[in-house]
This record gives sequence, structure tokens and C-alpha cells, in this order.
Amino acid sequence: MRTCVLRTMTKLKLILKDGTEVIGESFGFLPKGEVDGEVVFNTGMVGYPETFTDPSYRGQILVCTYPMIGNYGVPDEGKLDGKAVSKRLESLKVHLRGIVVSEYCEEPSHWQSKKTLADFLKKHKIPAIQGVDTRALTQKLREHGVMLGKIVPASTKYSKQMTFSDPNLDNLVAEVSPKKEQVLMPKGRPKCTVALLDCGIKHNIIRHFLDRGCKVIRLPWNYDITKLKGKYDGLFVSNGPGDPKVADQATDAIKYVMKEGKPIFGICLGNQLMALAVSGDTYKLKYGHRSANQPCIDEKTKRCYITSQNHGFAVDWKTLPKSWKVWFKNANDGTVEGIKHTTKPWFAVQFHPEASPGPEDPAFLFDEFVNKLTK
Repeated sequence: MRTCVLRTMTKLKLILKDGTEVIGESFGFLPKGEVDGEVVFNTGMVGYPETFTDPSYRGQILVCTYPMIGNYGVPDEGKLDGKAVSKRLESLKVHLRGIVVSEYCEEPSHWQSKKTLADFLKKHKIPAIQGVDTRALTQKLREHGVMLGKIVPASTKYSKQMTFSDPNLDNLVAEVSPKKEQVLMPKGRPKCTVALLDCGIKHNIIRHFLDRGCKVIRLPWNYDITKLKGKYDGLFVSNGPGDPKVADQATDAIKYVMKEGKPIFGICLGNQLMALAVSGDTYKLKYGHRSANQPCIDEKTKRCYITSQNHGFAVDWKTLPKSWKVWFKNANDGTVEGIKHTTKPWFAVQFHPEASPGPEDPAFLFDEFVNKLTK
């Protein structure tokens, strides 16, 4: 017979900039003071370990719309070949400022579970609130757009004098990008060499390149790529957090490789940075795309792909040079989901073909890029 243990739960409050206050129970790390962030929502049903470790969420407080989170625990956080690439998670830490859920499952059930989500969040010092009407909160964010907010002790009251810090004003890419160059080798002899501009990459992207026999030179976001002296076959520009215009130094590498005429492939933030590198423009979306079921249409074939996404900014197609075309569009709102040069081997997508979590429909894009590198 199981014994029921009564516990006293600590209360925490989420306060939005418009004065909305939501109280719930703490199940993660208990902060000593206030935790500021941009409050966003994700509609994914599964994949919370991968989502929570995605560096693109840097600076954000995430509201999960799925009613129960934590039911299958968290897998092993081990590294792959000792090269600081997680086996199953998308980075070696949690980059979120905080998490808000409707119901947290305290007793996970899964054969790969190594720890509870609560223990995982406490290890990474991430506050979390449960017992919140996340559907009502999501409706507010959809109507108003993403809002600044903060997680505070339940006794804290909103006042008009409260200040809310905007993480998008900071260079979030610099916070998640590696500080030095790193070389990652595939099993067997490499087919090609990818210069990878790491702006906050998800590890499954690196796995895709290694699985395809690519040697990967992982570079900081502001790396002077001329130091490689052309000893690479193409450039990959990764996903990452925040406003792409703040990470302006990343476009220098893109411009240089374009002058060399080498193939370039960008994902998510990489899509936006490539647009900026050719004098295009980007803008902030009302509430962004954060889910594993976004439909994207190939403008040439009209085929629709279901994709995984996590971004708050988009490319303004009207600002692109005539030598560039819109490759993919979002079937829901018509926003740009991919761009491609009409003659050069340069292309990028706003969604995540590596999934993790989500559908793997567009994973063939990695093959397209690697094929260009090995010609």
C-alpha cells in the first residue's frame, strides 16, 4: 500500500507587464529574488527535454500549452564521444529563465527516464510553476503578443513602478555561443568539412552532419572565418536566440563566404542572418512560432511540410534582393519560412529540419547541403 505524504508547497507568481498576475506552485528551482524574461508559449505535446535545452529559448519564460508536463521524466544527459555534444538533449544546459505549466507529473514512467523534470530543473537552477490556467494565459499572449514578465514570490504585488527587462536588447547569441573553435569528427574518413557558425546550435544539427560523414569545425558566432584559410567546403549558420540584428558580427562570416562562392545553409536564426547579410530586413512577430506542427509550403512544388519551429522574428520578403527568392512560406500566416539564391548554392529555412522534437519531414535538406559540399 502506498503512503500519502502531505507536503507544504511554495507558491510563486508570474506577473506580466500589463499587470496580469498568475499564482501557482513551485516545482523547480526556488529563486531568491525576481526572475525576468519574455513570456512566450509552446504548443508541443511532447519533447519537453529537447525544448527546454534549446538555446533559442535564452531569456524567455515558457508557457507550455499541453496540460501535463513531466510524465516521462528526463533522459541521460551524457556526452557523445566526449566532445560536449549531448546524446539526447539539445544543449548541455537549460537556457530558459522559467517554465509555467498546468500540471506537473511527479512520478514519470519511461524506460529511458533517469530523473524527474523537477530534479532536472533544480540542477540547472530554473524556476517552474504548476497549477496555472495555461490556456487562458496563452489566449492573452495570442491577443496581445508576447509580453515581458517576471517570476516572483507569491506575496509580490504588481505596481506601475515595476521594471521589466527585455532580453532581446541583449546579445543573447554571445551568451550561448562557444568561446573557442572546436573540431568534431565523424566515424570513418570525412566526406567533407563544414564550417559551422554556432549562434546557439541545437545538438541534433551537429548529429545530422556527423551521421552524414562531415567533419565539423564549430565556430563562435563572431569568429574571423578568414583564419580558416578556405580549408572547409561550406558554411552552416545555426539557430539561436534573440534579435538577429544584435548579432551583427555573425553576418561578416556569411558575407566573406559568399564572396568565395562556397555553399551556405542556414537554419532559423541562420535564415534571418543570411537575409541581413544581403541587405534584407527582419521584424518581430506578434507571438512567434513555437511548436512541432507548423505547416510550411514549398513555393515551387506546393508541397506542404509539417515542421518544428522556435523563433520570434521573421524575414521581410519585400526587402530581399531580386537575386533571392522566397523558398518556403508558412501556411498559417504567410510569413517567410525559407529563402534561396536563384543561381548560387545559398539557401536557408526558418524551421528546424533536424526536429528534436517534432516531425522529420524536411531532414532531406541536410542531404541537399552535403551533396553540394561533396560535388
